[in-house]
Amino acid sequence: MSAAPPLISVVVPVFDEAESLPQLHDEIATSLNATGRSWEVIYTDDRSRDGSYEVLQGLAAADPHVRVLRFRRNFGQTAAMSAGFEHSRGEVVVTLDADLQNDPADIPKLLAEMEKGHDLVVGWRRDRKDGFLLRRIPSQLANRLIARVTGANVHDTGCTLKAFRRDLVANLPIYAEQHRFLPVLALGSGARIAEVVVNHRPRIHGVSKYGLGRATRVLLDLLSVKMIASFSRSPLQYFAMLALPFLVLALGEIVTLLLRPGGVSFQNRWGQGAMLVLGLLLLTSVYFVLLGLLAELVIKVSDLHKPRRHGPLVGEAEG
Repeated sequence: MSAAPPLISVVVPVFDEAESLPQLHDEIATSLNATGRSWEVIYTDDRSRDGSYEVLQGLAAADPHVRVLRFRRNFGQTAAMSAGFEHSRGEVVVTLDADLQNDPADIPKLLAEMEKGHDLVVGWRRDRKDGFLLRRIPSQLANRLIARVTGANVHDTGCTLKAFRRDLVANLPIYAEQHRFLPVLALGSGARIAEVVVNHRPRIHGVSKYGLGRATRVLLDLLSVKMIASFSRSPLQYFAMLALPFLVLALGEIVTLLLRPGGVSFQNRWGQGAMLVLGLLLLTSVYFVLLGLLAELVIKVSDLHKPRRHGPLVGEAEG
């Protein structure tokens, strides 16, 4: 492999796709060679059980463009994608699924859109070739919910076929099932996003890894992403909102004490208890404000020192 970093890195998470991999790699190579740019493809094997890793090793031995990562156990698609991001070297990073439903022939379309100045180009599977009840309807509902909650007006956040600029990839920490929220996370960082209609093909090998049970994880991750996005923009405001109810209760307690007939006597249990409650409410308010100030400091420092992930979890074999 050339010592100079390639211009394009393609990241492909792999789990039990042995039958699809040879055709997929041929299509990727054909598409990228036609661009005339240097490239690499990083396959992250999420501890497949069907011989996918052995197929990938064969591809790496035959093609110097191929790099193979393998997890020590199954971590999921998001972790596999994140590991590929971490090991990629290209100025532009393209992601796609290994099941042949994403069409590698669409990659030049994404690259052309990137040249217009966008930081992220998202594929839109407008004519999906999936089951209507179990895949298309849940996906449409999820996309509408994500758009309403986050404000990211992207038609198909779940489409894996995307193109990213390197500096954007380096600042997108993801986990759990959050790969579908990459446009949302990117939008929160001020990225310029575009959509491109892409081809979507029916699955011809293997079985789908997704089901309705995944919807619960998506909903939980949506809540997490929304909270993180709001929190990271201004943690002090976030904690101030938490402090506000306690401050209002404290003020109400003060008004009650001032208006009480005969005033407040610290010699009886009622007066002592009232002052104790007032003190706790005020201390809680101050506590949340101090947490907000501390969170502001932590976020500023973490922006300067972002740790690399998955280093000890993968092994690499290069052709």
